[in-house]
Amino acid sequence: MSARVGVVLFPGSNCEHDVVEAVETLGGEASLVWHGERDLGAFDAVVLPGGFAHGDYLRPGAIARFSPVMAAVASFARAGGPVVGICNGFQVLTEAHLLPGALQKNRGLTFLCQPAELEVVTGRSALTGGVAPGTRLVVPINHFEGNYTCDERTLAQLIDEDRIVLRYVDNPNGSVGDIAGITNDAGNVVGLMPHPERAVDPMSGSTDGAVLLSALIRAAGRAASPAPATAR
Repeated sequence: MSARVGVVLFPGSNCEHDVVEAVETLGGEASLVWHGERDLGAFDAVVLPGGFAHGDYLRPGAIARFSPVMAAVASFARAGGPVVGICNGFQVLTEAHLLPGALQKNRGLTFLCQPAELEVVTGRSALTGGVAPGTRLVVPINHFEGNYTCDERTLAQLIDEDRIVLRYVDNPNGSVGDIAGITNDAGNVVGLMPHPERAVDPMSGSTDGAVLLSALIRAAGRAASPAPATAR
C-alpha cells in the first residue's frame, strides 16, 4: 500500500495542490484535509503547506494554530507520525509550539522568490532520512517572513541535538545560523521555508525537492499507520 499523506488546507493556503501532485508523482497517495476537521483519519504523514493561512492576520500562523485540526496534528506528532510544515506551514508549527523559535520578516524587508542552494545537515529527520549530510540541493524559496530566529540557548540546543535539518549555503533572508529547516527532538516533526514540492517536475529547473519528499514518503511507510488522532 502506498504511503498516505494528508495535506492540511487552511483558508488562504495556496500550495496544497502542489504538494498533492508532488507526493503522487513520487508514488505516495495524498488527500486534502480541511482545517476544521478534528480527525486525521488513517494518514501515515501530514503536511502543512505554504500560503497565507487566515490571511496571515496578526502574524503568519498565529490564527491557524487554533484551527481544530491542529489538536489532531499535535496528537499525531506525539504518536511519532511524520509532520512537515513548508513555508507558512513552518510558521504554523512554531506558533503551535511543535517546533521552537519563530519566523520574522526577511533581512532588508524584501520578499524573496528565487532558487536557494541548501545543505543537508542531518539525516536524522522525517525529511532527510537516508540523505547524506553535506548533500547540496537547489530548492526555491517564496517568502517575506522566512527569517528564522531563536534565542542563543535554543540555537545551541538545536546544534547540540543535531536538529538543524537544512542550512542555506548563501543565506538569503538573515536566518540565524543560516537555518532553512529544523526538526523536533524525535526527528518526526520538520519545518522548512524552501518549497520542495516546487522542485519535483523537471520543467521547474530542479528536481532536488524529490530527494526530500521521497524521504518523507519513506518515513510515512515506516510509521506503520499510527492510530487515528482525534482532538478531544
